[in-house]
Amino acid sequence: MMHRLSRRSVSAALRAPASRYRIAAAAPISFSTPIPVSAVESDNSTRWYSAITGGKCNTTRHSSQLNLKNDLFLGSRYESTAAASDSGNPPPPPAEKYEYQAEVSRLMDLIVNSLYSNKEVFLRELIRHHLTISACCMKYNRTMYGYFISSLICNASDALDKLRYLSVTDPQLSKDAVDLDIRIQTDKDNGIITISDSGIGMTRQELVDCLGTIAQSGTAKFLKAVKESKDAGTDNNLIGQFGVGFYSAFLVSDKVVVSTKSPKSDKQYVWEGEANASSYTIREETNPENLIPRGTRLTLYLKRDDKGFAHPERIQKLVKNYSQFVSFPIYTWQEKGITKEVEVDEDPAEAKEADQDEKIEKKKKTKKVVERYWDWELTNETQPIWLRNPKEVTTEEYNEFYKKTFNEYSDPLASSHFTTEGEVEFRSVLYVPAASPMGRDDITNPKTKNIRLYVKRVFISDDFDGELFPRYLSFVKGVVDSNDLPLNVSREILQESRIVRIMRKRLVRKTFDMILGISMSENKGDYETFWENFGKHLKLGCIEDRENHKRLAPLLRFFSSQSEDEMISLDEYVENMKAEQKDIYYLAADSVSSARNTPFLERLLEKDLEVLYLVDPIDEVAIQSLKSYKEKNFVDISKEDLDLGDKNEEKEKVTKEEFSRTCDWIKKRLGEKVANVQISNRLSSSPCVLVSGKFGWSANMERLMKAQTVGDTSTLEFMKGRRVFEINPEHPIIRELNAAFKSNPDDEDALRAIDLLYDAALVSSGYTPDNPAQLSGKIYEMMGMAISGKWSTFDSQQSASQPPQTETLEAEVVEPVEAGSQK
Repeated sequence: MMHRLSRRSVSAALRAPASRYRIAAAAPISFSTPIPVSAVESDNSTRWYSAITGGKCNTTRHSSQLNLKNDLFLGSRYESTAAASDSGNPPPPPAEKYEYQAEVSRLMDLIVNSLYSNKEVFLRELIRHHLTISACCMKYNRTMYGYFISSLICNASDALDKLRYLSVTDPQLSKDAVDLDIRIQTDKDNGIITISDSGIGMTRQELVDCLGTIAQSGTAKFLKAVKESKDAGTDNNLIGQFGVGFYSAFLVSDKVVVSTKSPKSDKQYVWEGEANASSYTIREETNPENLIPRGTRLTLYLKRDDKGFAHPERIQKLVKNYSQFVSFPIYTWQEKGITKEVEVDEDPAEAKEADQDEKIEKKKKTKKVVERYWDWELTNETQPIWLRNPKEVTTEEYNEFYKKTFNEYSDPLASSHFTTEGEVEFRSVLYVPAASPMGRDDITNPKTKNIRLYVKRVFISDDFDGELFPRYLSFVKGVVDSNDLPLNVSREILQESRIVRIMRKRLVRKTFDMILGISMSENKGDYETFWENFGKHLKLGCIEDRENHKRLAPLLRFFSSQSEDEMISLDEYVENMKAEQKDIYYLAADSVSSARNTPFLERLLEKDLEVLYLVDPIDEVAIQSLKSYKEKNFVDISKEDLDLGDKNEEKEKVTKEEFSRTCDWIKKRLGEKVANVQISNRLSSSPCVLVSGKFGWSANMERLMKAQTVGDTSTLEFMKGRRVFEINPEHPIIRELNAAFKSNPDDEDALRAIDLLYDAALVSSGYTPDNPAQLSGKIYEMMGMAISGKWSTFDSQQSASQPPQTETLEAEVVEPVEAGSQK
């Protein structure tokens, strides 16, 4: 209890000898008293205890700062002689109060109120940053991992690592035979969580330096970055960039207590801070029950609304999610049960009957009961498989890790385990699933949570938007563990980090190698399964990732005019090409049967040229994005100016002269429906075909664009306007029309035939008629003209040639009788 002296007492104290008062910092009852001026002036060696510094200070240095009028009771602490004499045992040293930096107070307010959106991360931050804040001031060069530990707040695993590392040169640091581990104990009734490690611990000065200040990476920069991210409306999860993860404890805690013991110090110190306070205290631990041999113990006193975090099962779940692969064992305090058989008291009536019949053997009755007890349970028992040598890991172990990590029930199609060294170092295990997820199409959803990012075996996130893998490879599952990334990776770091860009390139390349291995496997069924599930993803990659076209193209598969039942690769197509063939021909349609029966194929099939069938809606765009493969251009046979390499210029010149005016006549009749009418070199049995312009949409693309819910009608009209009507000069219908033009170009029947010919070509070429009812009317009219009187005339002629029929008389059947008998 603090006593403030009255002015009279002070005056008496000034007049009294200085020997009446002595320095007794350990006294439980203390009061503040002024410093005698005479004592200050006469004896420069006089020393006093400061409530701020916690040690002796030289009055020569500080006496000039004292003002007896204004600072009479500040700057020094004196203890009561009487109070000291009343206590038999030496009292514990008082707690010293420290003020946070101004920026720390603002930072804590940001953390508690706005910075974290998910409170569950507090446990991850504390296991990682766990007060092993310990070696936070002991920055040393860990050349074995190729980077400097410069964060002010280090994780518990680092504290253990540091102890093990420093013990190599200083064995005295680990003289206490304490296991290197992390332990978490909860009290769900009182809402208390205790996290302990046996790491290197902290000294008193390290507590002040680490828990009262922010890392050297810049408080001002941190606060400015938070403000800018809020103004921009972006993700402001910036914790970890500035070494402040420890303060995440105040997300769920009203009070945090840190008890730490460094092997470099004989004393154990306790740091205490509250969520809304501007200061903290540090004191020496003197209670023998709370002493620890080495390391740090963090105690969280949870807020009323967050006491659910103190449930043992919830803590265990959080540890498994975020810290499953920390290199040191993590134990949680769990309730367990053991089943035992205990004897049951006999019923008195049954016991009396048993006594009467002594011959019956007595059998004791028992029942099973579950005996509850509490014990430590290893929570992170799954070993990080990516840290092992790939040659020592079996396929069964890879598959088991895949099923357990991603909750899958079937084995993956392939896996890839690799370590990247050099400019960027990281380890990874990637998998290709055997089937695509049911109930959703992941090709449109890049956030699949299939890639789990770890930093030094601590889980960071699985919520990515194309930073580590492109969208078209979102089906790939795996883990990536990097030592080069900061412990807390924000979205901004992922987007701007050069390390992440290098990691992305290497992960994509390894994925392509893995998929290529499936395609070259002896079991062709594996790649058929892969293509059925993820073929669309690779086609999307052709559109979005131009840098990897050379890796994507060999993996594509299509049906063709020579392989309608089994898909072929582009390599197989190139191998089957004719010697004179220069291009790769393709045709887009809605199905193989539709593609097979189009008039575009007639001449190519006669020349035995193979044509790829693009029957998937995304196929045409993917092929157009590739443009070429092995110096062979992709050519759409449904577009104008098709070159099959067999031009006969003299024959074409004669034909053009003969039909040029007929083409103009047909163009005049069709008007704006077509851009041009020309002689075709792709038809053999059909009279005509409607092809799209060289730079316009094909019939298949036009059909797809019309089906879009939010399609742009103005663009649709512009792109479909370029259509070319090609005629086959060798077909009888075209020859008849040529003759009709020469004899009577205004003949109504000939003009109606042109209209019907165009509509028929529109349908056979894959386009949709603008007026189906009008088309059907024309067909009915032509059918009427063709069959008019054909069968009715035949019936009338047949009836006229037959003679008139006489009336049919019914004859009576008379049975024969013998002669002489009566009828």
